[in-house]
Amino acid sequence: MHELSPALGDGGRALPKALGIQTSGAKRFWKSWSRAPQTQHWLETDWTELEITTVLVDSFYQGNTRLAGEIRQRVGRWGATTEDRARLRMNFNEQAEHEAAAAAPCAADLDEELFNLLSE
Repeated sequence: MHELSPALGDGGRALPKALGIQTSGAKRFWKSWSRAPQTQHWLETDWTELEITTVLVDSFYQGNTRLAGEIRQRVGRWGATTEDRARLRMNFNEQAEHEAAAAAPCAADLDEELFNLLSE
């Protein structure tokens, strides 16, 4: 098991302006992942993958929903869901999970935004 613990107060990396990210959804995606506990062990190649994936997410939020599968595959490799983390043998201590949940954007807001995007 890989025990991960988020660094409290860590603001993550700044979103590179050169990516030209336009949507709030992609900016939120970057912010979430740049602060995720998994990133404490990332190399520069991993950060490059996050940049590429964030560009895909930006395109997704602009209406290119065909990218959903590719995005899901990429974030799954990083441990995006409980199932992914179990498969990757990642474990977070309970306090870290509680703190991360409290700092996360409201899931209902994200669900509503995605529903609206996919319903167009």
